[in-house]
Amino acid sequence: MKVSFKVNGQAKTVDVPGDMPLLWTLRDTLDMKGTKFGCGLSQCGACTVHFNGAAMRSCMTPISAVAGASITTIEGLSADGTHAVQQAWKELDVAQCGYCQAGQIMAAAALLAKNPTPCDADIDTAMNENLCRCATYLRIRAAIHRAAEIKAQGTPVVKKAGEKGRQL
Repeated sequence: MKVSFKVNGQAKTVDVPGDMPLLWTLRDTLDMKGTKFGCGLSQCGACTVHFNGAAMRSCMTPISAVAGASITTIEGLSADGTHAVQQAWKELDVAQCGYCQAGQIMAAAALLAKNPTPCDADIDTAMNENLCRCATYLRIRAAIHRAAEIKAQGTPVVKKAGEKGRQL
């Protein structure tokens, strides 16, 4: 089945079985390895991408469901890593093993796009189904708050260990 859609702003057409999960189309057909396989049951969130701006699990979404849609993966969040969520993740050293982090970042970015100033309860609700086996949940929540601050400032902030943030 030929399916046309946008990935990270670029038009793509793939010829794969219509029931092939978007995750495998991204990873195997389009050679985009940033989106991770976690559970294959849409329960862990490692495979989270944006579907027309909303967070979505790619492991259970058939490619036929994304015809004409706009998909954003971790590779397309920002070409240079300056998205507010990516900056906050680096600044607060959120990742431990890192396997779930692409999905965590994508879910957090979708949350902040909808709600630029989330409270803890908003964050907990939005991130509830993104699992982290290293249990960095407190750092994830802090990073989402920090990303909201960075977005409000309008300028990415680079912070090295022991330094106060400085404007780029």
